[in-house]
Amino acid sequence: MIDMIEKEDPVISEEEAAQYDRQIRLWGLDAQKRLRGSRVLLAGLGGLGAEVAKNLILAGVKGLTLLDHEQVSEESCRAQFLVPVTAQGQNRAQASLERAQNLNPMVEVHADSDRVEDKPDDFFLQFDAVCLTGCSRDLMVRVDQLCSQRNIKVFCGDVYGYYGYMFCNLGQEHNYVEEKPKLVKPSGNSNDGPEAKKAKVDPNETTMVKKTVSFCSLKEALEVDWTSEKAKAGLKRTPVDYFLLHVLLKFRTDKGRDPDPQSFAEDSQLLKQIRDDVLEALAVSSDLLSDDFTSYCFSEMSPVCAVVGGVLGQEVVKALSQRDAPHRNFFFFDGRKGNGVVDYFGSK
Repeated sequence: MIDMIEKEDPVISEEEAAQYDRQIRLWGLDAQKRLRGSRVLLAGLGGLGAEVAKNLILAGVKGLTLLDHEQVSEESCRAQFLVPVTAQGQNRAQASLERAQNLNPMVEVHADSDRVEDKPDDFFLQFDAVCLTGCSRDLMVRVDQLCSQRNIKVFCGDVYGYYGYMFCNLGQEHNYVEEKPKLVKPSGNSNDGPEAKKAKVDPNETTMVKKTVSFCSLKEALEVDWTSEKAKAGLKRTPVDYFLLHVLLKFRTDKGRDPDPQSFAEDSQLLKQIRDDVLEALAVSSDLLSDDFTSYCFSEMSPVCAVVGGVLGQEVVKALSQRDAPHRNFFFFDGRKGNGVVDYFGSK
């Protein structure tokens, strides 16, 4: 697949120009054209997936495929606004299709009820970006390695109670443009003093600056060697959410599900045991995660889905439109504190 900066731009019709007028004014016609020519796969239609789907459809991608084999449950109805409350027992992707399509008839929205684990490699290669939610660590690593070889943008994300995260891999060489204030050169009159010779920022004018940034694979990002001196030195500045993510992904691998409020006591004990095992394997102290972490990582909370889904959707839009600096490469959100942090893990 050729790099998107070299792809032939699709034509924006008058109807589309009217529909996306605000966005075109915000990030420009070229960015909207790139977005309009992009197809995205979204795996997992839980609360987070619904938020991401809404944001991508409203932004105006060419096509969005909703992939989910799960059935609508009472639990999923609480955080997932695309499925009607009468749809319990139906496939989540199929049940989300009508409301998703109604958000923007100009976007081709498709539903796929297969298991993402059963999809062959070729399936993922038809998209410009792949977004995985609610998936196992092994699957995310597999898809990330596959797609990064073909310059397909990869995004992963999840919400666990008050906690949420996003990861992105935009490849070894991601090109984008960023709008910067324009510097005005001095007049050069020697009588005006030294201050007049300095370039000044003109608040009324901006210029577009081309930039390139590199990303690492998800596998590299999750396999940091914490025994190295450099990693040890940065441990105090490392968000504890990174280690919490390791614990929650291990729980999903071992149990084939996420922590369940219906078995809170049992799952809390298991989470503490997994924490001890995971942090020991990473060669860091188990004190990094106090025992009370188990009280805020159950179920999907709608407000957290909205925040993480907003950031995740925004990052997909930025990557496809090649406009503005991307988050590199993790975003962590803590709903208890009401704040988020961006941090980079893996090879520089």
